[in-house]
Amino acid sequence: MAAGGGKITPMINNFGKGINCRMGFRFLFKTFCLFWLLQFATVRSDITDGNAEHLKREHSLVKPYQGVGTSPSSQWDFSGSTLVTSQYVRLTPDERSKEGSIWNTVPCFLKDWEMHVQFKVHGSGKKNLHGDGIALWYTKERLHPGSVYGSIAHFYGLAIVIDTYPNEETSERSFPYISAMVSNGTVAYDHGKDGRPTELGGCSAEIRNKEHDTYLAIRYSKGRLTVMVDVDDKNEWKECIDIGGVRLPTGYYFGASAATGDLSDNHDIISMKLYQLMVTHTADEESLDWTKIEPSVSLLKSPKDNIDDPTGNFRGTPLTGWKVFLLLLCALLGIVVCAVVGAVVFQKRQERNKRFY
Repeated sequence: MAAGGGKITPMINNFGKGINCRMGFRFLFKTFCLFWLLQFATVRSDITDGNAEHLKREHSLVKPYQGVGTSPSSQWDFSGSTLVTSQYVRLTPDERSKEGSIWNTVPCFLKDWEMHVQFKVHGSGKKNLHGDGIALWYTKERLHPGSVYGSIAHFYGLAIVIDTYPNEETSERSFPYISAMVSNGTVAYDHGKDGRPTELGGCSAEIRNKEHDTYLAIRYSKGRLTVMVDVDDKNEWKECIDIGGVRLPTGYYFGASAATGDLSDNHDIISMKLYQLMVTHTADEESLDWTKIEPSVSLLKSPKDNIDDPTGNFRGTPLTGWKVFLLLLCALLGIVVCAVVGAVVFQKRQERNKRFY
């Protein structure tokens, strides 16, 4: 009986270990599935779906552009070569040496916001024989013509540039190229170097002569600037820029401008829709005078270091959602692999030990 009992004991232990392994696998699988669902929901909510409840009409430009004009009651004003039709606002025609802009006349006092821009860049020029591009602005100044796509180079606020022509001959980027810059008026956008010395981040995007609609979204919330594009007719946002540590004041103006030089394109704005983001701030944040904040960015390295970076892309910020998701996925897979290997090794040892009973 003692011998028989001795044989049963390791079998029971082995059976118990098998149950524990299966339970462990189930727990890991359920944990992974739950995390994946939460992460997917978080990523999908990064950019608003355009809820009309939060649309701020006083800061939005939509067809048929009834609020555009020079009258005191107008919410949008324009200058230069800008042509307003019932279907689009053409900042520049496909002609050389043109520049135009359109600006919201109402200052924005939202702390957290998201701007959706539908635009179209098209013309008769072939590859690399077109230019120059569009700039989207959130700045202290408005209707000030200048050398940066029809606006001034020394500005206060935020600029998102859609550059369609490489001015720097040694550039290794693929154009059109979208980039972001924040300025407090002390540094200028360097057009000759395609803005690389002051660029915060960017991406290449094929946006010219598309038969389908092209969109860009700019989100600013709790010190984080995110730029997304939808230019592939897939009805989904693709991340272009994600920068933390951005400080922008309230009370600035939204606008868009464009310019052509020796080369040209039609630069059209179809719509600009601003959405208020419902975000909770701390008591200290609420007590701040947001109109007195100076535009700035906290980075691990200076934007001027971008000159030596062919991609011009860097982030001195925490990992984004998908990167965290991939890291945790790899960690979970590693745990599962270790558990499987451990179970197999344990089972082999138990089978070897049976010979001694």
